[in-house]
Amino acid sequence: MATVDLVMPKMGESIMEATILKWLKNPGDAVKMDETVLEIATDKVDSEVPSTAEGVLSEILFNVNDVVPIGTVIARIKTGAGESVATSPSTPAPTVQEPSYTSHSIQEDNAPKPQVSSASYSTVNSSNETGSNGNKFYSPLVLNIAAQEGVSMVELENIRGTGNEGRVTKRDILQYVNERRSGKAPANTGASPQPQQTSSPREQQMMIPVNKVESSAPTTYSGNVEIIEMDRMRRLIADHMVRSKHTSPHVTSFTEADVTNLVLWREKVKKEFEKREGTKITFTPLFIEAIVRCIRKFPLINSSLDGNNIVVKKDINIGMATALPTGNLIVPVIRNADQLNMVGLAKKVNSLADAARNNKLKPEDIADGTFTLTNVGTFGSLMGTPIINQPQVAILAVGAIKKRPVVIETPHGDSIAIRHMMYLSMSYDHRIVDGSLGATFLTAVANELQNFDINREY
Repeated sequence: MATVDLVMPKMGESIMEATILKWLKNPGDAVKMDETVLEIATDKVDSEVPSTAEGVLSEILFNVNDVVPIGTVIARIKTGAGESVATSPSTPAPTVQEPSYTSHSIQEDNAPKPQVSSASYSTVNSSNETGSNGNKFYSPLVLNIAAQEGVSMVELENIRGTGNEGRVTKRDILQYVNERRSGKAPANTGASPQPQQTSSPREQQMMIPVNKVESSAPTTYSGNVEIIEMDRMRRLIADHMVRSKHTSPHVTSFTEADVTNLVLWREKVKKEFEKREGTKITFTPLFIEAIVRCIRKFPLINSSLDGNNIVVKKDINIGMATALPTGNLIVPVIRNADQLNMVGLAKKVNSLADAARNNKLKPEDIADGTFTLTNVGTFGSLMGTPIINQPQVAILAVGAIKKRPVVIETPHGDSIAIRHMMYLSMSYDHRIVDGSLGATFLTAVANELQNFDINREY
């Protein structure tokens, strides 16, 4: 009988690992082609992993709550063919068979770990390891563990990763921490046996900020409090937000727009629009249309940073932050938004919002965003300072639309009138976007909304 390797699928451009939520099949169970074998989660969406062959599930290599790198073999299926095969046409990452261990900084599931062989862990000279010059990718989970355990970037870069393309996994760094505590691993390694206390200024700058907490002293709270453990999605969101602030130097610019024409036009056409198109028209597609027009004028806003290279995206994929019933947040993506008219944008916005609220988003629905819009006005806020959705370089927030008396310039002089006013704010990555570009782009969006044609067709 042949053995088919079931690997952790790639879920998006920036996703390098996933957490196993639930195994729907046990060893010995028969599986059909495309039948769901397990449920997984990333920091963006939950998904199901189908079987890539028909046969019998012979082996499960990871347990529930394990964090597994993309491309790693997670299970094996025996089929009726005569040789062993892998599900991926490309060379799959080697099976990560690692020992189970615990750390006070990570709460592990109490379920027994699978019986797997021990992998060898060691530190290596940074000059001999590809990508150890600081450009390696580290997941938010690995960075958080490093911060909590006081592992410097120099040490982190010297840990030999067993993940895909040599990436450091959660098990790698926890193994290193345990070995360092027991004296089996040095606290720091380098090309020469210099004393640890004589670190260079460069190394000191690369140290991860740490708030040391004694593991033996439990946290105490005064007064009448309730302790609520964060759910999995909230923890992932928290990791994503912290990583973004650590990655990008945030700058936020503000402006306001007179959106009276836009409000009056929507009020005029919304009933006919819903009757004719079968969907409601909200303000979101109107905002997205204005953003797309301005991105065409300022393409650098639609980019990302890869080392020392600026990657300007030709596709305009707009993410829209959507609140879930649980209070968490997710960002569905409208792909090729510049190719959709107002009707197409309205239908796509509503369908993605409904899918998000009903937990029916697919991995491709939240992948490959190039710019994000968040509507803080939905909850009554006048303005906000949003956090950039990595690896993008900018995010725009729109506030609540309020009627206010404002001064209007007319050919006959200034006058005061009641207008529909809205604040806009945009946070951007100062490594790529300077204040002049950020403010110019934001003002351009405000002008698009302010000069909305009230007589236009949809």
